[in-house]
Amino acid sequence: MHAIGVDIGGTKIAAGVVDEDGVILAQTRVETSPDDVAGIDRAIAEVYGELAGSYEIGAMGLAAAGFVAADRSGVLFAPNIAWRDYPLRDKVKALIADDITVVVENDANAAGWAEFRYGAARDVDDMLMLTVGTGLGGAIVSNGELVRGAWGVASEVGHMRVVPGGHYCGCGHEGCWEQYASGSALVRDAQAAVLTQPDRAQRLLELAGDAEKLVGPQITQAAQEGDPLAIDLLAELGRWLGEGAASATALLDPALIVVGGGVVAAGDLLLAPARRGFAEQLSGRGHRPEATFVPASMGNDAGMVGAADLARL
Repeated sequence: MHAIGVDIGGTKIAAGVVDEDGVILAQTRVETSPDDVAGIDRAIAEVYGELAGSYEIGAMGLAAAGFVAADRSGVLFAPNIAWRDYPLRDKVKALIADDITVVVENDANAAGWAEFRYGAARDVDDMLMLTVGTGLGGAIVSNGELVRGAWGVASEVGHMRVVPGGHYCGCGHEGCWEQYASGSALVRDAQAAVLTQPDRAQRLLELAGDAEKLVGPQITQAAQEGDPLAIDLLAELGRWLGEGAASATALLDPALIVVGGGVVAAGDLLLAPARRGFAEQLSGRGHRPEATFVPASMGNDAGMVGAADLARL
């Protein structure tokens, strides 16, 4: 059965028809506004109509960034879209003429499921996925099952506290893991280094023009060119990623840790320090098998593919 996966972002939605092998047969994109939830509903219905016209569709999965209800019917809270206890499934179904199954999934869970089913983790039964973007998202698969928790909001790994009294987090607390292991943390630390180590920051300033305009891909580019400061910044991000993953491993014992998000373009400039940080902090090291760190393989399509596949279950 074909299913449609919809990856809902703050400014656009991406949707595709996905077959049972995880292959995207057709896809489309529509721009949206994060403050216009009714407009997002209409955009989802619009892309459904466009894609369903050429394929027989049995289900549609909606990947949403936020806390998703345990029954997969709506979004309890979203940080970047105006969803508050929002019945997304029913709103969308009311706009669609066809009687199909519609489910809502957390976007990181959807991406992690795609990696588990079709990507980097397809050969294991237990995995932890970490998505390093503006924040730090996660997905957990245990014994072949996606872990959602009692109320649907498990796997919010970015909000584990790693530094008591540390950097303020948008969730309202301080010292969350994502404040040290995310693209935002990388840029924040790079901007601080431009001010405190100007003699080492010349390449970053050449690429950005101004510290305030610095973005993650420029740091990655500089590191790939061999810039020592950029290499150190990615190594620090990697260290935090690995140390936090060691704490998560004490709880979950995954066979594989899949790292996704744009910063993974840095390759071993990020993953080698992550592996070192993980090994240094792993409890019982030397007396247990160790999880392997690998880059995600599904890219930007993971949320779409995972949402479609989960809608079939």
